[in-house]
Amino acid sequence: MGPDMSVSALPPKAAAHGPGATLHSRLLALRERYRDAPAQALVEAMISREFPGEIAVVSAFGAESVVLLHMVARIDPKTPILFLDTGNLFGETLRYRDMLRGALGLSDIRAIHPSKEDEQRLDPHRNLWQRDPDACCHYRKVLPLKRALASFAAEVSGRKRFQTRARAEMDVVEQNEARIKINPLANWSLADLGAYIHNHELPRHPLVAEGYLSIGCIPCTERTADPSDYRAGRWSGRNKDECGIHEPWHVDGEGI
Repeated sequence: MGPDMSVSALPPKAAAHGPGATLHSRLLALRERYRDAPAQALVEAMISREFPGEIAVVSAFGAESVVLLHMVARIDPKTPILFLDTGNLFGETLRYRDMLRGALGLSDIRAIHPSKEDEQRLDPHRNLWQRDPDACCHYRKVLPLKRALASFAAEVSGRKRFQTRARAEMDVVEQNEARIKINPLANWSLADLGAYIHNHELPRHPLVAEGYLSIGCIPCTERTADPSDYRAGRWSGRNKDECGIHEPWHVDGEGI
């Protein structure tokens, strides 16, 4: 992951975002400018320089979420944190969120919920996860997050390449519909994350000690018997390892 680098050590602000510039040109300029920036410097640049007041962090308050949240808190603890409260989360996750709010001084955590209308129409018996987990994720996660992100120009995610097949080739800077998406921890390994948590003496999600590597909703999350398979405990027995909120990015109908 390399040593930290201050924003002052980076080149001037990416310039491809004037009235005549496209989102795609902005994307390419950001990729070029921050190609070698360490995670902390990248997060600082996006929050303080590139998208001041126009950026949000998407966090599940899961197993390693504290790494990105700690970086954000060191830069600006008032940065909006979008938290998908699906209605099916572990109590430990909710308590962990509240603990980190106080421990890190995060002052703008926004709980994002599925709409009551969608729940009554699509999942009145709250068992859609069993019949159609993709549809459950869509109305409990994808739709609420899209609504919450509509007013932001950029988002920051905590995704890493080692987590799933779909994430293995992702870029550090992407485009997600009408927004720029930043993945500052893309290159980090599980060992890197553990070292950061240890070195900064950060609290771990309580379920990690009980054998959970990747933590989502209660019905679709299990302990992981094989610690080398990071997502084995999510949607066990199904051909699924993503919830859908990290969709492919497109420009003029073509994937980048």
